[in-house]
Amino acid sequence: MSSDSSRQIKQMVNFIMQEAHEKVNEIRIKTDHDFNLEKQNLVHAGKLKVQEEYAQKEKDLDVEQRVSRSAAVGAARIKKMKARDELLETLKKDTLEELGAFCKSPEYAQFVRKVIVQGLIKIEENEVEIHCRAEDRALVAKVLPDSIGDFKLLMAEAGRAAAPRG
Repeated sequence: MSSDSSRQIKQMVNFIMQEAHEKVNEIRIKTDHDFNLEKQNLVHAGKLKVQEEYAQKEKDLDVEQRVSRSAAVGAARIKKMKARDELLETLKKDTLEELGAFCKSPEYAQFVRKVIVQGLIKIEENEVEIHCRAEDRALVAKVLPDSIGDFKLLMAEAGRAAAPRG
């Protein structure tokens, strides 16, 4: 019996050992599975975090580019407005110089004469008062009789015989 009982004990020990090994394997497999699951969750969470950070950086970059673009457009507008102001000032200066030179030229008297005739035609009144610059009074007085004559001639040609009194 001793060998029988020894064999039975051995079998029982072997059975218990085998059960223990199976239990260890089950625990190891479950632990590996849990580890892999946790690892996947951590990797997924890490990926999501990286994607969120990237999306935030992309938004920040987009905002920065918009601000930069807006600043560049604003600067270009200011530059354009300054250039336009400079051109207008240059044009104004040149025009005043040319006008000053024209006022001193011999053609100016003819111009004043024609302007007076045009004004008389447009106004069509018997009595007209002419306003001019103080420095042009003598010139206006000089060309006024010729202007009235031109006006009368034009009106006679057109069939209107109204003569203004200056």
